[in-house]
Amino acid sequence: MSSEATAEDHIGAPGALEGVLHRRDPMAATAALAALSAAAFAYVTTESLPVGLLQPISHALHSSLVATGRLVTVYAAINVVLSAPLAHLAKGLPRKATMCALMAALVLTSSAAAAAPGYGWLMAVRVVTALGQALFWSLVIPTAASLFPAEMTGRALGWILGGGSMAVVLGVPAGTWLGQLAGWRAAFIGVGVLAAVLSAPIALLLPSYHPAETHAGTGSAPDRRRYRLALVTTAVAVGGFFCMYTYVSPFFTKVAGLALRDVAPVLLVTGSATVAGVFAGSYLSRRRPDIAPLVPVAVLAPALIGLYLAGHVLPAAIGFTAVVCFVLGAYDVSNQNHIFEVAPASTDISSAWTSASFNVGIAGGSFAGGLVLNGYGPRATALVGGLVAVAALFVAVPATRSGSRPAGPHAQRVPKPR
Repeated sequence: MSSEATAEDHIGAPGALEGVLHRRDPMAATAALAALSAAAFAYVTTESLPVGLLQPISHALHSSLVATGRLVTVYAAINVVLSAPLAHLAKGLPRKATMCALMAALVLTSSAAAAAPGYGWLMAVRVVTALGQALFWSLVIPTAASLFPAEMTGRALGWILGGGSMAVVLGVPAGTWLGQLAGWRAAFIGVGVLAAVLSAPIALLLPSYHPAETHAGTGSAPDRRRYRLALVTTAVAVGGFFCMYTYVSPFFTKVAGLALRDVAPVLLVTGSATVAGVFAGSYLSRRRPDIAPLVPVAVLAPALIGLYLAGHVLPAAIGFTAVVCFVLGAYDVSNQNHIFEVAPASTDISSAWTSASFNVGIAGGSFAGGLVLNGYGPRATALVGGLVAVAALFVAVPATRSGSRPAGPHAQRVPKPR
């Protein structure tokens, strides 16, 4: 079997390497997956840290709140624009060395952020960190899938996406708490320490083979049309979610009557539903891969419209918000599994475009929600988000509808419902 240096030769020949790490050492594969999941946690945490530390950073660096908020906006924009180009450039690089380099980069950029003497320095560091994250999310999904046999792909992706979701539920609140306790710079130092700790297991446990040498190299049933429709579905569905969720705090306080001091614990509860959704989506992808990406989108629209109709009642507002968070997590992992089926090119590039479409939904939904908020108030963000989700449903139906599957090795690698 060829080494990583010649992995490019295997792109387009999935299944060339049958001895994935899990077949040889299940414990090592599980430990490597856990390390990659924790790395996803670290990257998503550092992406969102300024959200919880907006005021301390603004005060310390003498920048406005709007300018400080751009630390997140610019970060997301880089992920939209550069995920696919960076994935293309890195496609043939040794995967183990590249992942180790990305963790080392997070250590360095976290230290540089903590040492920032001014706003310009911190923005420059955020740009470099965003470049690393754009590449990380393009590579980590195929890397995790390549550790396990094809029938375990859904579980592997659930771990990675669960790590990212846990960053929102635990990582950002923990970083905010640490920043309030010891200063905002301590929060970035904390992320750097976590990245340094994770570098060791990633270096020791990741196998030397390239994902392109395994079943994870390309889609199991490539379909360019369904792949493109899946990207559009992601952008529109995620846009509907973030049209409301970006402004969930004013929705709770002004529509549902929740006290401002109680918003944080309620968001912890509703955010936890996202993690549960990730693992539910993983289970559904194994049982019914044919409809797995469609079901969450079908639930999202009525849940958002229900939030609009009943959101003035606090228990209903909390319940419906938990449902929309749950279905977002379920859609994320089921869609990633769907992408692994229909990807028309390498899964590195396909995952990069999927990440970009997700960030387009975040940016577009947040922007639209802001316009709705200013014009019609926070309650209307749920209605507009629900209508956008209805539009996503019309795209999701043809995106998940498949024709005859191709015969041969590719068709055999599609996970079958049990």
